[in-house]
Amino acid sequence: MDPPLQDCTIEEQRGEVRFLWAEGAKPVEIHRRMLAQYGQSTMTQRKVYKWVERFKSGRTRVTDEVRSGRPSTSRSQKASYPQEYRN
Repeated sequence: MDPPLQDCTIEEQRGEVRFLWAEGAKPVEIHRRMLAQYGQSTMTQRKVYKWVERFKSGRTRVTDEVRSGRPSTSRSQKASYPQEYRN
């Protein structure tokens, strides 16, 4: 059987981290509980630790910060070069 929340957004998961941290759960416990609900869609344990640190530092938002500059248009360097220039 698939985990019940396998299809979710990263913001939903960050909110879950914030909620469980506020209840006093340790990051390793938060990740274990999220794995049961989100399955393979769960953020890594390292990211859970990073988000707990952010919330400890006073962050309250679960959305990404606005960044200046041009947004990324490709996911790999190779995709942006013509075939003859690729390794």
